[in-house]
Formats: sequence, structure tokens, C-alpha cells
Amino acid sequence: MTAFHLDRGGAIWDLTSYARRGPGQRDPLSAAEVALIARTVRHTPEVMVKVTGGGGANTSHGVNAHFNYIGRRGDFEIETDDGERLSGRGVGWHLIQDWDLDLDEDRERPDLFAANRRAAPKLVHKLIFSMPAGTPPKKVLAAVRDFAREEFGLQHRYAMVLHTDEPHPHVHVVVKAVSEAGVRLNIDKATLRHWRQEFAHHLRAHGVEANATERSVRGQSRASKLDSIFRATQRGESSHMSARVRGVARELKTGSFDGSGAARLQQTRREVVTGWNAIRERLLVEGQHQLADLVGRFVNQMPPPRTENAWLAQELIEHSRQVRSKDKPLVR
Repeated sequence: MTAFHLDRGGAIWDLTSYARRGPGQRDPLSAAEVALIARTVRHTPEVMVKVTGGGGANTSHGVNAHFNYIGRRGDFEIETDDGERLSGRGVGWHLIQDWDLDLDEDRERPDLFAANRRAAPKLVHKLIFSMPAGTPPKKVLAAVRDFAREEFGLQHRYAMVLHTDEPHPHVHVVVKAVSEAGVRLNIDKATLRHWRQEFAHHLRAHGVEANATERSVRGQSRASKLDSIFRATQRGESSHMSARVRGVARELKTGSFDGSGAARLQQTRREVVTGWNAIRERLLVEGQHQLADLVGRFVNQMPPPRTENAWLAQELIEHSRQVRSKDKPLVR
């Protein structure tokens, strides 16, 4: 289901459901809905909230290694949930002991599980909150600080660090997986959607234009740029995408590429366009002609829907052309 989710108060506005209702059955748009529509059609920068993969989240040694990574082995200051600012070597082990992660690890050691059971649960969750280049880094950090206080305060221990070594400012957050009351934090798609919405809200509270909508609602279906995938692969952070790139490359080489999944994507696009057209009609009825015109242009400028594999195939072909011009192999 394609949904257009409002970003405060827990309300959900389903774009396709709104369209299915007849013109006379549609409620007037609320101020929050109009604001969300305006941000979206004006291409307000979208927030990014990501749970990083890879190992190291279910052992104290792995958690320490991650703290060393985000703290740049003592060069960056790590801010904790109780307001401490820590730096220097040994910060990771200090937090592990302060959070009792070593005790949690002993209680959930893999050898206490039957041989056919899964690995030990995560001790921490590793998160990244990011905004596009040009966003004031200190405001990104302030928004994440406010977000973490509301979402995790007095429940889950957490620590964060701001990174400005890449064009886009981003904050690494490490959250203890089990709360002080013994409740485990489980992260699903609904959780991430809520976190994106709240992160955007806190950024706007600090004067930063930010939005949090789903990719399909914005008419976007493309995968990440290949350069970013290659860099993530080199860091060991994107084994799934690396395998997908190699698979698409093999299909292109053998002539078997088919871009499966296109029919479902086309159906989603039709539903999204119908929903936006219904919104435009409602705006016209309510006399908001300028915003209605923006909605119309927004829909007309949507790129054609393509599967991630189709985008990867196109970028691989382009990348191959560039590499051939430099006389370098595509895959090493």
C-alpha cells in the first residue's frame, strides 16, 4: 500500500485511499496536510535515517570497535544520553561497562543457545541520521539530540557523534538494544518511518527545511548512485547491494536482464498519480490555486518508474562507458 504519512501526532493519510473516495466524500485538507503537500511538491530536502548493517552489534568487542570507528579513535567527541562529552581512547569500553553491555552479553552468550538457534541478539542498534550537503551540521546534531531525548530518554541508553568529514552532515547514534526496564527495542519499517518524521520535525523546529515522505509518493523509484554503492562495498557496509550489482552485471553480459518487478511498480505509480490528482482537485475546490498548480507540475515532472535493477543496469552501462574511455576494467 502506498501511503502519504503525516509527520506529527501519529496521524496517517493514505494517498490512494483518499483518491478512492469520491469528490463529495473527501474531507477538507487540514493545515498539517497542506504543509506536507507544499513541502513535498517544492522538493524540500528529505531526511535520511538508516540502521547500519554488518557485524559487531552483538558482542562487546564489536561494540567497542564501532565506538572507535565513530569516535575516530578518540579524535571525535562522543555525547552521551546524560550530557557527558567523552573523547580519547577507552571511551568504548567505558560506555560498555556503564551500560552493563558486558553483563547483557554474558546473559545472552551464543553457547547458551541450542545449536540450531540464531546468533546472540544485538547489544546495540547502530543508527545514522543524515541531511544533504549544505545543511548546518550543528543544527543536525541539535535535532538528533532532541529526537533521541524524546524517543529514548530514560528508557534506552544512547550516545551520538557528529561527522562532518563528508559533504552531507550526519550523526551516528548508538542505542542500547534493551531498555532499563528490560524491554528490547525492535526496529521495523513503521519504526523507521516514524523516526524519519520526527527527525524532520525537530529539524524544522531548529529552522532547517526538512521533509519525510515515502519515495514512491515523490515519484522516485531509483536506487542509490553506483559510486555510493561502490564506496559502501569497499567499507564492508553493503554486501547485499554489492551482490545485486554483480548479478545485474552478469545478466547484462549474458543478455538475460529482464528488470522484473516493473508491472507492480507501474501499478504503484498509477495509484500515486491518481492520489495526487485527487489532492489537486481538492486544493482547487478550497481555492488554493497556486499550490494546486504546483501539484500538477510535480506530477508531470515525475521520472518514469523503474525497478532498482533497471536503474542499476542503466548506471552500470554508463559506468562501463566511462571506464572503457579510461581503459580500466569495470569489475575487479
